[in-house]
Amino acid sequence: MSISIKNQQFHLQTPTTSYIMDIISTGELRHLYYGNKLHQDAKLEHTNLTMVLAESPTKDRTISYYNISREYPSYGRSDYREGSIHIQNDQYGDTIIELEYLSHYIISNCPSLKNLPHIRNTQDKAETLVITMIDKSLGLEIDLYYTILEESDVITRFSIIKNTGSMNLKILSALSLSLDICCDKNWELITLNGTWGRERKLERSPISYGAHYISSTQGNSSSSLHNPFGMLVRPYTTETSGEAIATSLIYSGNHKLNVELTPLDNLRLMLGINPFDFNWSLNPGEEFTTPQAVICYSSQGMGSVSRELHHFVQNRIINPKWKDHQRYILINNWEGTYFDFNEDKILAMAEEAKKLGIELFVLDDGWFGHRDNDFTSLGDWFDYKTKLPNGIKGLSQKISDLGLKFGLWFEPEMISEDSDLFKNHPEWRIECPRYIPCQGRNQYVLDMTRKDVQDYLYEKISSVLEESTIHYVKWDKNRNLTDIMSRELPVNQQKEFVHRYMLSLYQLFDRLITKFPDILFESCSAGGNRFDLGMLYYMPQTWASDNTDAIQRLDIQWGSSMGYPLSSIGSHVSESPNHQTGRYASLQLRGAVALFGTFGYELDPLKIPLKEKEIIKQQIHAFKKYRTLISQGDFYRIQSPETNVCSWGVVSSDKTEALIMVTRILSSANPTMIKINIPNLISSALYSVDELGITAYGNELMNSGLWMPVSNEFIKNTELSCFCSWNRSGIDPCFPDFSGMVFHIKKI
Repeated sequence: MSISIKNQQFHLQTPTTSYIMDIISTGELRHLYYGNKLHQDAKLEHTNLTMVLAESPTKDRTISYYNISREYPSYGRSDYREGSIHIQNDQYGDTIIELEYLSHYIISNCPSLKNLPHIRNTQDKAETLVITMIDKSLGLEIDLYYTILEESDVITRFSIIKNTGSMNLKILSALSLSLDICCDKNWELITLNGTWGRERKLERSPISYGAHYISSTQGNSSSSLHNPFGMLVRPYTTETSGEAIATSLIYSGNHKLNVELTPLDNLRLMLGINPFDFNWSLNPGEEFTTPQAVICYSSQGMGSVSRELHHFVQNRIINPKWKDHQRYILINNWEGTYFDFNEDKILAMAEEAKKLGIELFVLDDGWFGHRDNDFTSLGDWFDYKTKLPNGIKGLSQKISDLGLKFGLWFEPEMISEDSDLFKNHPEWRIECPRYIPCQGRNQYVLDMTRKDVQDYLYEKISSVLEESTIHYVKWDKNRNLTDIMSRELPVNQQKEFVHRYMLSLYQLFDRLITKFPDILFESCSAGGNRFDLGMLYYMPQTWASDNTDAIQRLDIQWGSSMGYPLSSIGSHVSESPNHQTGRYASLQLRGAVALFGTFGYELDPLKIPLKEKEIIKQQIHAFKKYRTLISQGDFYRIQSPETNVCSWGVVSSDKTEALIMVTRILSSANPTMIKINIPNLISSALYSVDELGITAYGNELMNSGLWMPVSNEFIKNTELSCFCSWNRSGIDPCFPDFSGMVFHIKKI
């Protein structure tokens, strides 16, 4: 790790990569190189300023910003591409900016961002380069922050925009990251797209000429439609080879990832707050901080970049309290009861869950106000005594007496029209007075930018958590923003509302988590509608999707793993037939898929057949044995669910053991054998695979591969048999097509 500055060239070195910039004659900060590590004194003298003549900001016709790889681009001075920064001044009304280098300095740590999630300082070393750019005519000063880490190839970027002049400025766009790649169109773009129940489906597309983007305009979420993550890859890049550049935003609101390819084959990648319906008043003496973005390069394939991001998230994003803390095996009552429960029912479920080996019982929606359906009571965070005569305090104590931890569901950002809160404070609802406000799930959204709303929620939630024995909170949000405006903001600041909402929400998170550091918070938003690094900074795990169907979860968890570690992916076993898809799947297959995540159950344990209870006991016992390997091992995607076979697994850092999952999605008559190449073992070491009753050397398993059986008859009876239902076992005609198994590879 080093930052080298020589002859107006800035060279950032991570363990295996180099990121290089320099200053040209106009004072512009130019991007020179990002890729495999170069010599610290590399000069890159062969790099040209431009290829063709074009409009120029100077008398030197060989300089045109349209053709230069710019580090922090703006529009209006010969660059016709979309820029990182777009500002309007109130004196002339134009949006022309020309930034030039002023100074730089180095910080020996990771800077903190006020009211924004950010990478954490740890015992590992970090350095931050701060480059100050100015536009003298506007009185505009922008500090560009680049942080490199001793233990990681991830580089983080953000900027602080300052008004040091006398004019009032309005920020129209302020993106966090821009990367220009000169004279190289040979890239493809990977994004994670979807909708409710189909979150983070991996899509890989060629990049054609023009501008292409994904974004969120949902206001209070990064969205299930387009995750704030992207990856540039070569057409030949695979999981194990080829160049890949990944980027992700540490933010949970509206975002935009933009890729633009010019006919001169110059490529620009940008990521940050979505400029759509956004601006920010920046008066003299004020400053604005963009969210942090991360970027990571590898020449060893998509898997290498993903694992680098996984370690980065674990070590620099997740709260240190929970970084290595094993997640509780939980059961959630929602799909088992929905709103139809009382204290006796919940206690009976909890008692049965304890017998199965469950560690945490989570009471979901319906415990507050007079909530018997989703039309009422959001905002009334007090006990529903008809259902729970002893309240949450009494229920949590009784569940604790059973030897279980207790968790509770909240949806604090929402309000029901049928609630005491709405009767007392109708002005707290977000609405445009000209229209009847839109509903979503029969509910509305609170104006989180209001201090009185924040204080109310803090006090109500704190009261419940203080008087009860609670170890886990599921923080849900089931609708997005509409009718966006605030009674608290003046007319000229209404487009600041969405970002102010997120800043206020982060502030509330910070207050609660500081007060209750021993409570594990899980983020949820109609499933995986807020799966991003911003939420993971406050809540170390996120419910990946309301869709718990094992087959569809292959796509969801595969895509999620591109940028997020297994310990952050909420994955549970639910009932069959599945409540979202109606599909039947064996308990073994459902367990095999859910195993690679936080692991838990979404069902009524009182309704489970005795035979399945025994399988669940075995699954829980196995997860307890292997959960350290699952949460801290290196994750490898082996075979994509786009084929008929999906496989993934984790390998320990010392390469002495691995846990691998294989599923066959559709069976066929006279089935063919399946071969899986096991990654990253010790070539000369001998390994056992007890589930298949074989031993083999590491180089055999990596290169020749491991052959899967054609039926259950060839699977040995081991502690992982509870995750094995392979091909047509003939046990149950409801499960003819979907099969899976988990096996353990151990160095002898």
